[in-house]
Amino acid sequence: MKVVLVCATTICGRISPTGHGSLLDRRRLEEIRDQTGASIMGANTLRIEDPEMRGTDGLLDPERIRSIVSQSGNIPFEDKKLFSHGPKPVVFSSRKNFSVLQDKLMGRAEVVSLPGGPHGLSLQAVLDYFVGRGVDSLLIEGGAQLNYAALAEGVVDEIFLTVMPYVSGNVNGATFADGPKHLGEPFLELELLSSEPVSTGELFLHYSVGKMK
Repeated sequence: MKVVLVCATTICGRISPTGHGSLLDRRRLEEIRDQTGASIMGANTLRIEDPEMRGTDGLLDPERIRSIVSQSGNIPFEDKKLFSHGPKPVVFSSRKNFSVLQDKLMGRAEVVSLPGGPHGLSLQAVLDYFVGRGVDSLLIEGGAQLNYAALAEGVVDEIFLTVMPYVSGNVNGATFADGPKHLGEPFLELELLSSEPVSTGELFLHYSVGKMK
């Protein structure tokens, strides 16, 4: 399975808040969704925002799987469009939260329990689930802890990064990948596949991910 990760950050590496990306950046994200069979994002992103993971022209492909992962099981669903528009999403959580989430979501989503992994829940188990559903490509849509875990487990093949013409400087702001230690010795190496500056001042970068050293 091919796994790609998409993210937009300020030039200081903080994940950009919703609404700061350009229409060009949004179009790029939607086109990547069109090219992949499923999306996954962390529950904190869902708590902060109201994502639907739509493709180009605002369409929701009935065959495409949208999913959320949460070790804590703290999944907001009231007034979240993800649970009321389009096909039912998949919610991944720990085995201990499986029954509680099934009762809480009341059929609004398919709940799937995951074993533990080295950095929370096992993302390899997520890939195995999607392979079983016939999915051949997965888009990881953040946030920072999910990005870190996916890179640490070595499941990411490519990264699509938008560097936005802003500076945050907030020491408490989430970065592209937040975790307890270096991803590599001392870094995880990337290979630049393309670099495209656009008229909005943004820089569209595309990387392949090297092996952990």
